Amino acid sequence: MDISTMRSYIRSVVDIDSSDITDDTLNRFLGEGYDKIVYSQKRWPFYEVSTTFNTVGSQKDYTLAAVGALVTDGLREVAALRSDENVLAYVGRDVGDVAYPLDTGTSGRGWWWSFWADTIRIYPTPGSATTINVRAYKNPTPFGAGSADSAEPSDLPAPFQILVATYGIFRAYEQQEDPGMAAQYLGMFNSELDNLTGRYVDVPAPQPLVLNGRTLSRWRFSDRLRYAWE
Repeated sequence: MDISTMRSYIRSVVDIDSSDITDDTLNRFLGEGYDKIVYSQKRWPFYEVSTTFNTVGSQKDYTLAAVGALVTDGLREVAALRSDENVLAYVGRDVGDVAYPLDTGTSGRGWWWSFWADTIRIYPTPGSATTINVRAYKNPTPFGAGSADSAEPSDLPAPFQILVATYGIFRAYEQQEDPGMAAQYLGMFNSELDNLTGRYVDVPAPQPLVLNGRTLSRWRFSDRLRYAWE
């Protein structure tokens, strides 16, 4: 469903034309709806990507931009790192810096990593160039203001695309000063987003369910993480 079709759909529902709300304004409304969806969850499965980057000898820090240089639109968050030899365990930045103080020259094969200020730090500092395999979540492709008429919210599965248009209807009614209809379509948007979240953000079928468990692999380490509950 391209953005031009979405605009036509909105105008047919609200019974308006381009003299009531311009194409640019509707595009911005649709962009708001798109952003509401894509940023409502950190781990939408349709943003999962795999990539690689190479470490540099004696360099411990790597920006998110450098790690995701091979990914279109770049990375939003890193989920896991591994080399050809081992899986790197995630630790809190404070814990890692205690184990490997910044004023030490310890280097070798990476075993742990932390993430802070959009920067990955590897412990110990890599002693040589190594290829690191990355599982991560990419940034959403921009959609809305400035999009061509043929542009689609291509990141989103089909069930989400009509939802973007539903948000546009809510904003159009709001702009036309019809709070009753605006509230009705906002409720429809929120209800369907909750429904789709339940369908797409779910435990993978092969993943066993553990009731009352407190530890996930990303957070497992010998000491408490900063800002983490025990």
